[in-house]
Amino acid sequence: MIRYTLTRLSFGFIIFLLSWEWAHAQRSEVGFGIGTFNYTGDLVHHYNFKYSRPAATVFYRSNLSNVVSFRTSLTGGQLSASEKPLDAFAKQRDASFDIFLMEVSTVLEYHFLDWRDSKRFVRLNPYLFGGVGLFGISGNGEKTEEYSNVQVSIPFGLGVKYVYNPKWYFGLELGVRKTFFDHLDNISGGDIRYKNYQYGNPNDNDTFYYLGISLTRTFYEIPCPRSPYK
Repeated sequence: MIRYTLTRLSFGFIIFLLSWEWAHAQRSEVGFGIGTFNYTGDLVHHYNFKYSRPAATVFYRSNLSNVVSFRTSLTGGQLSASEKPLDAFAKQRDASFDIFLMEVSTVLEYHFLDWRDSKRFVRLNPYLFGGVGLFGISGNGEKTEEYSNVQVSIPFGLGVKYVYNPKWYFGLELGVRKTFFDHLDNISGGDIRYKNYQYGNPNDNDTFYYLGISLTRTFYEIPCPRSPYK
């Protein structure tokens, strides 16, 4: 139910932005990408490709200037991992999780090169991005504590674009999602007086990542001639 509701709200939000920006932006871009989600938290403390799970994204971008762009995205996929024991308590806990996660986000991108400059054409253009997002999860099993399945994220990261031609280009991006949430893995602080071992570090919030490739199509606004007498 949560996945269905969040999906409807996310698509409605993006359609609204697409409609508004399409009418006002000088250059509009739409695209999609495929990649992987990954995670660090109480079960896995460092980025490990072993726990990469399939994910996908669709996005809309409005170019505010030659080097700054606004992007809104909808990204979803699986997120899972299993215990990598660091001590006897973690070995006894032997925890794992498998969830579906969907995020809607808005970010600003800063491009280091002006790849739209026809006098100094460049094919590769690195960029940084940062913004704010909202994500929801489902499928985490029985909750060990009460919490909301919809949370705020802070997406940031880096990427590089390859300009195939003025209308099409490819991208490679690594994004970090900083959260204020410690229940992606359903492991957080607990009462250590009860030896059920279902507790972790309550001061170490979970983080998830998106690594993927994308294909983007650019649309140029064609100005219509106007009568000087009106």
